[in-house]
Amino acid sequence: MTLLATDWVTISALATAAGTLVLAAATFASVRSANRAARVAERSLLAGLRPVLMPSRLDDPPQKVGFADDTYLITKGGYGAAEATDDAVYLAMSLRNAGAGIAVLHGWYLHPQRRTGADERPPPIDDFHRLTRDIYVPPGDMGFWQGVFRDPSAAEFAEAAQSVRAHQAMTVDVLYGDHEGGQRTITRFGFMPRGDEDWLLAGARHWNVDRDDPR
Repeated sequence: MTLLATDWVTISALATAAGTLVLAAATFASVRSANRAARVAERSLLAGLRPVLMPSRLDDPPQKVGFADDTYLITKGGYGAAEATDDAVYLAMSLRNAGAGIAVLHGWYLHPQRRTGADERPPPIDDFHRLTRDIYVPPGDMGFWQGVFRDPSAAEFAEAAQSVRAHQAMTVDVLYGDHEGGQRTITRFGFMPRGDEDWLLAGARHWNVDRDDPR
C-alpha cells in the first residue's frame, strides 16, 4: 500500500510538471504571436507616415521660391534652379512626395559635381546644412527644397559658385523625415544641365537613417 501511494504521488508530480511545461510553451507562443502582431501594426503605422521625395513631374506647374533677402528663383516641374552672385549662391528644386506621410525637410548637402557611384554613401549627418525654416511637402503633392551659401570666404561657396556659373552637373543630398520627427531619409538628387540655364532633376538613391536599408 505504501508503494502504491508513493507511485500516485510521483505520477501527480509528473502530471503537474507536464501541465506547467505545456502552459509555459503556450504562454511563450502567445507572447511571440503578440509581439509579431505588434511589430506588424507598428510597421503599418510607420508606412502611413513615411514620406518619399522624388523630382516633380515635368507637367507640374512652376513654383516661385523666395529667400530671406528677397531673392526669388522659379523652379519648373521636374527641374532645379540656381543663381550665383558675389554674395550668395542660391539653389532650389521642384519636388513631389510619393509617400503616404508629410515630408519635413531637415537639411542638405551639395556635391558640386555629379556623383554616380553605386556603393557611395552619403556624408555624415553632422555635415549637412540645417534648414533655417521647416519646409513641408504634403503626401501625393508637390513642394520644393531650397538652399543657399552666404559666406564668400568658404571653400564650399567658391565650389558651388563655380559649378553654377559653369552650368555643370551637381548633386544634392536632402535629409528629411516624417512629421513625428522619425523615419529620417536621405534622398540624392542630380542636377543635370539642360539648355543654357536649366537643370533637369534626377532622383538617384534613397538611404534610411533610422532603420535598415532595403538593399
